[in-house]
Amino acid sequence: QLLFDQGAVTVEDYLGQARASVDRRPPDPEAVRTFRAHVARAEALVAERLRRRPDDAAAHFEAGAIASVVASYTATIEGRVSGSVGAARRAYREQARALELDPGRRDAGLILGLYTYSIAELSFAKRMFARLAGFSADRERGIELLEAAADFASDAQPGALFTLNVVYNRERRFDDALRLIATLQQKFPRNRLLWLEESSTALRAGDGLRARAAAEAGWTRLQQDPRPRATGELSRWHYAYGAALAATGDGVRAAIELRAAADTAIRDWVRGRANRELGKIALASGDRPRAIAALTLAERLCRKDADDVCAGEARAILKQARSEGGRP
Repeated sequence: QLLFDQGAVTVEDYLGQARASVDRRPPDPEAVRTFRAHVARAEALVAERLRRRPDDAAAHFEAGAIASVVASYTATIEGRVSGSVGAARRAYREQARALELDPGRRDAGLILGLYTYSIAELSFAKRMFARLAGFSADRERGIELLEAAADFASDAQPGALFTLNVVYNRERRFDDALRLIATLQQKFPRNRLLWLEESSTALRAGDGLRARAAAEAGWTRLQQDPRPRATGELSRWHYAYGAALAATGDGVRAAIELRAAADTAIRDWVRGRANRELGKIALASGDRPRAIAALTLAERLCRKDADDVCAGEARAILKQARSEGGRP
């Protein structure tokens, strides 16, 4: 709920770079109190269980699950990535112990796989630090663990499926990601955000027609869904639909949607990506001054929000736009 309130609801929120501190909106104090109370109670219960049965695989699994929630909360809600290391280390250690005691607990692969994969993505110096702290770093092994957890019926399975979707997108395994999203849509048909995920993933895969169809289907679901919207959610829909329209050659309608995305966005990277697409549309129409202005803004906004992919694309297109006779 706290992440929903902050608008961190799609794969794109988890494709950026990890930083020691991340700007976050202050969370709801009552929700924070509720979270901490439940965590404290859970920790007390599992500590007593481990005291009585120190070789109980299920107890070690629960201890790791609790620590993982604390690590995630610290990194995402509080915005302190470095502050989450202690809890993450315990989560990793406890899940590894659970798997050692019971090799059939493939659900432990969610946390083990996530950390093993994520650490492999860090710089060499950070990987060395992580290894000294007790973590492993192996991209392929991490993916294997996540896939096993996603294929294992358990309370952790939904989390493993959603996490694997992020990983497949990071790995540019878009066909696998789209198949996984289709599975998630069948499991959670009321989750309208899955159609937003499908549109965004199809766009990354270069399938503009599928991206457009998914955005339109999701937009219909959004209009018919009386439940609350995530903070900034509307801007995501405008951006996804606008980018899909642009990819299928409908620049006029795309510009309308993209301007709406830029006007309603709460995150700089969303505004930046919308302006990047607007710059490409302007450049295609021969309006170089407007293209340069939009691309310059896009590069600045994306760089500010650590969206290196968007910033790099904007810089490349901007260089092209400034050259004689530049075209996208």
